[in-house]
Amino acid sequence: MPRRSADLERRVIDALTGSDRGPLKPKELARALSVPASEHRNFKRLLYALEKAGKIYRVKGHRYGAPESMDLAVGRVSLTRRGDGFVRADSGAGEVFVPARDLSGAMDGDRIVVRIESRPRGRSPVGRAIKVLERARSSVVGTLHRDRQFSRVTPRDRRLTQDVMISSAGSGSLDAETGDIVVVDLVSLGGSGAAPVGEIRTVLGKLSDPGVDILAIAHGYGLSLEFPQEVMESAEAAARDGLEEVGDHRVDRTDLLVFTVDPVDAKDHDDALSVMKVDGGWEVGVHIADVSHFVEEGGAIDIEAQARGSSVYLVDRVIPMLPEQLSGDACSLREGSDRLAVSLCLTLDSSGAVLSRRYEQTRVRSRRRLAYEEVQDVLDGRRSLGVEIDEAVRSLDDLARAIRARRIERGALDLDLPEARVLLDSEGSPVDIQRVERLESHRLIEDFMILANEVVARDLEAKGIPGLYRVHEPPTREKAEELGEFLARFGYRLPKRKALKPTDVQQLLDAVRGREDESLISTVVLRSLKRARYDPENLGHFGLASSAYLHFTSPIRRYPDLLVHRAVVRCLVRKQPPRDWEPDELRTVAELTSDRERSADQAERDSIAMKKVEFMEQHLGEEFEGRISGVAAFGFFVTLDAFFVDGLVHVNSLRDDFYHFQDRSHALVGDKSRRSHRLGDRVEVQVVRVDKEARHVDFLLLRKLQKQKV
Repeated sequence: MPRRSADLERRVIDALTGSDRGPLKPKELARALSVPASEHRNFKRLLYALEKAGKIYRVKGHRYGAPESMDLAVGRVSLTRRGDGFVRADSGAGEVFVPARDLSGAMDGDRIVVRIESRPRGRSPVGRAIKVLERARSSVVGTLHRDRQFSRVTPRDRRLTQDVMISSAGSGSLDAETGDIVVVDLVSLGGSGAAPVGEIRTVLGKLSDPGVDILAIAHGYGLSLEFPQEVMESAEAAARDGLEEVGDHRVDRTDLLVFTVDPVDAKDHDDALSVMKVDGGWEVGVHIADVSHFVEEGGAIDIEAQARGSSVYLVDRVIPMLPEQLSGDACSLREGSDRLAVSLCLTLDSSGAVLSRRYEQTRVRSRRRLAYEEVQDVLDGRRSLGVEIDEAVRSLDDLARAIRARRIERGALDLDLPEARVLLDSEGSPVDIQRVERLESHRLIEDFMILANEVVARDLEAKGIPGLYRVHEPPTREKAEELGEFLARFGYRLPKRKALKPTDVQQLLDAVRGREDESLISTVVLRSLKRARYDPENLGHFGLASSAYLHFTSPIRRYPDLLVHRAVVRCLVRKQPPRDWEPDELRTVAELTSDRERSADQAERDSIAMKKVEFMEQHLGEEFEGRISGVAAFGFFVTLDAFFVDGLVHVNSLRDDFYHFQDRSHALVGDKSRRSHRLGDRVEVQVVRVDKEARHVDFLLLRKLQKQKV
């Protein structure tokens, strides 16, 4: 949008927000803003664009108003499994609850307008959907059911509560059989009682066929498994030309002892470290692959990378943000090969304080490709990787511990919750589930990446350079109060203040460390926190207790990092003025990448959950110990100690009493016996049902193992 239109856009919104006459007609608005008659046609086009974007709203009589002044909210809706929705308002005014009956055909992820109809005390406002501005999906993945008269597809996404009727016009429907997993393009979105209608685009096969389960998840989240031909050709040219034309600002640092540390099966290496003794301390080089050198802004690769937002790590494959020619080769800091990097050179003292820093576009050469386990063996004294590397690893470990101590001292949270890795055979079937151990070598790399991200964020903010920050806002007052009430039942207290501080939460976590209720408290704390996201405004990072934070260290797999690299190279290396962003342009990118990140994370979780459920088919009838990890009105979830698999003990299977859900205490409580099944309780259960299609495991409660200690 031209600058003049952007200025007029702001004036339109300000005029409607401040109007004391209510909604205005286009002519009235044009007169108030002194828009000349010769520009009225363009002005109406602007109003139409603003209406379509949800920034203004048109009511009867062809009058326009600002949504906030009309008790309207605009935002994306997230549906629960029960079909209710929560709309996060674009204005930042919080969430609006929309009951399933009032969604008017809105689907999960759609951008909608809701009219706020009530504001219950202590709860989210309640609204009704009145318009869908933008559909989040044009296709649905589900199971085909054929009847004599018609065919329908039941979506695999349980948040989509309506079946899709299949049009006979779609040629793909001729090849599909009952029970097949299919991809359906929506041709009619339904609403007002009418079912959506679609045409079969792709037949994936039976859910039991190898690989179909993960393909269904990928298609369900709109993940692009292949790159367009234009992008592949551009990537091949960029890889070739980029390594030949390195630029005039490049500094040769191939003499440094640089090495990467990654998982043993990593396919790309976008960060590396170096360390050397200097006067007054140590110089640590954080060397990040210079993706910005290879990916032209606005080019085919850039547009595709922005649409993807991030790489996606499913249980059996990686769906990369960049083509393999770049992510796995030209932009990967491969052992023994000269590669291009953006290097942040930090001078640190022995306490982990940053004394100085400098930014360089460099040429580096990784001397060794190390796995986390190898580095851990050096730290534990079990092996040597050579005198130079051993010394470098130990020096970095000493500095990392100092950096971590400073971060924890200011209140950064350390939530060390268990993770699981599913091992698959060559056919993609699960053969084992193992706990992922968090090693000191993991912490070492994490500490330097966090430090680098903070330093870059502070430098961009101090110099007024636009960028995307990684923000993590404090818990809402309502969530903080609920957390305080819950903790009081276990003898813990949070300080009474208007806003919770990170130090308050970390002191609580320290107090429960090693106790029987540590897992319970840590889980409830985690659920009280907001989700981190991207934003052009620096709102701080609560979890890290950081005043400024962003993502700089993974431009191969995260698009916001690539944007930050461009700003660093342009402004901090080449000393050029910042790019002149259009109003809301960065915010649009922030919202898009935040949405894509959420989809990627959920797809990863779903793929792991799918394989966990499949694994439990081998253990039907067996008995296991576990811990209650979630409680709802319909029952409680148990996570097994042995396999980190979640399953449901349905409330109907509890035959000894009638149980009622107590939300604030995270418990089901018996009506007569007052027995409780509370979050964190240890139990013994039996596996009684496994449903891979629904990604669901049912347990039967055998007994409680012990009472919750206080």
